[in-house]
Amino acid sequence: MKKRLYLELENCIGCRSCLAACTQCGGHEERNRNYVYDVNPLVDRQTMPLMCLHCVNPACARSCPAQAIQIHETGAVLSALVEKCIGCQNCTIACPYGIPKFDTEQNLMYKCDLCIDRSKDGIPPMCASVCPTNTLQWLTDEEIEQKQNKFNLDNGKWVTSMPYLEGETNVKVNLPGILQGISKLY
Repeated sequence: MKKRLYLELENCIGCRSCLAACTQCGGHEERNRNYVYDVNPLVDRQTMPLMCLHCVNPACARSCPAQAIQIHETGAVLSALVEKCIGCQNCTIACPYGIPKFDTEQNLMYKCDLCIDRSKDGIPPMCASVCPTNTLQWLTDEEIEQKQNKFNLDNGKWVTSMPYLEGETNVKVNLPGILQGISKLY
């Protein structure tokens, strides 16, 4: 049964255990491929993890002239293949979330790949396996639907697709608390 990374952003306490775990995933060469941002620095302590949403029709892959960014059969959008990446950095510009990073020494793009060595076998990505507050969870679509029904959100702030992307993402995000906090700023 297919599982997806599910994020409940309002649970994040900023411990950054997901970052430490990410560096330990096979093939990551001790490099972070996800991030934890302070939502309102100097105002409150709200943080949120940000990683690749593994878009169904990813802008990063579409923008790559060398077709170096592959989509795994599980839906995970992978980092650029070493033998194909020409270092043009189109992917870093095309991603609306700013997720792909470019290593100038290796002349190569890298990003979250959902710990494909684990997730292809149904094992949670490292970030989800260590999150102490269940901000990051590895769930089936049925489990995600149960959570949505349980919360019965009045504001409907479930992100299942992004308006500027074609189609859906393979990562589901629950935003209610974060959006309320951000909306106070504007």
